[in-house]
Amino acid sequence: MEITLESPLDMHLHLRDGDMLKLVAPLSADFAGAVIMPNLVPPVTEPGAMVAYSERIREAMGADCEFDRYMTLFFTALTEQQLVLAQETPGFFGLKLYPAGITTNSEGGVSNLAEAESTLKLMEEMGIPLLVHGESHGFVMDREAEFLSVYRNLARKFPKLRLCMEHITTAAALELLDEFENLCATVTLQHLIITLDDVAGGALKPHLFCKPIAKRPGDRDALLQAAINGHPRLMFGSDSAPHPRCKKEACGCAAGVFTAPLALPKLAEIFAQHGALDKLQGFVSGNACRIHGLKPHAKRVTLHDVPMSVPSLYADYGQQVVPMYAGEEISWSVKA
Repeated sequence: MEITLESPLDMHLHLRDGDMLKLVAPLSADFAGAVIMPNLVPPVTEPGAMVAYSERIREAMGADCEFDRYMTLFFTALTEQQLVLAQETPGFFGLKLYPAGITTNSEGGVSNLAEAESTLKLMEEMGIPLLVHGESHGFVMDREAEFLSVYRNLARKFPKLRLCMEHITTAAALELLDEFENLCATVTLQHLIITLDDVAGGALKPHLFCKPIAKRPGDRDALLQAAINGHPRLMFGSDSAPHPRCKKEACGCAAGVFTAPLALPKLAEIFAQHGALDKLQGFVSGNACRIHGLKPHAKRVTLHDVPMSVPSLYADYGQQVVPMYAGEEISWSVKA
């Protein structure tokens, strides 16, 4: 059994910078492109830095790899002139809003959403997407649920703002998605598969720890059903988030699951298991292209039900990163 995907996209990808970028960027090359997160140190807040980062990604990918880089700016209060400059900059996709201190390298995020409303109004008028890490600072299992009221208020107040709920993890987020036409959402590979029990129900598995944290079986099952049933406003965004092995296997474990090298084969395995391979194209490209008007370069990726052995470690440039399913076998792979 096999499937050929046209220009698959990862709508939420962390590539880091420096030597880590050099290691992990080529491992996303099966995708035609990706929306690149801006939470570097320092964060990418202005067009010049965005262009420079995009160029570093191009160099890390290699001269033979065509990869569409949909770049984002770390949300700050911006004037109309600043937004026009961003919109005119090649590769610009949208703004990514982080509540201050909510996840990796987000200390400079938004503390008072009311102060952001003038920028949001301009974004609505200019057709610029807003991508949001939607969590409160409450109890860890309730953070997404508590943030849903913020999404609801934004969707009502700015009805023409294209608002993307990033890496949703709950059935409640899916219900909200169906309430407003201006909402869309991404979901990760891991949140289609695991629950909190997989992370911490037995021996702690640091390489499955991420933010938002995996939730309950009912939440996972709802997300999976929405994906394999072809929800029209649900898109694949890996949130593949590499951290050095020493920062994952440590006190104060860094949040993030590294899935980039196996994302497409594992998705094909999951959709095939549920008799839903015909829905995979929409999930990994079609919905995103329709919602955001994207036109990625032509790229065909064929996946087949031939097993793939996941390396136990990716190591180069003095970096070591452990992937999801490290040292295990999954039943699909990319056809050479």
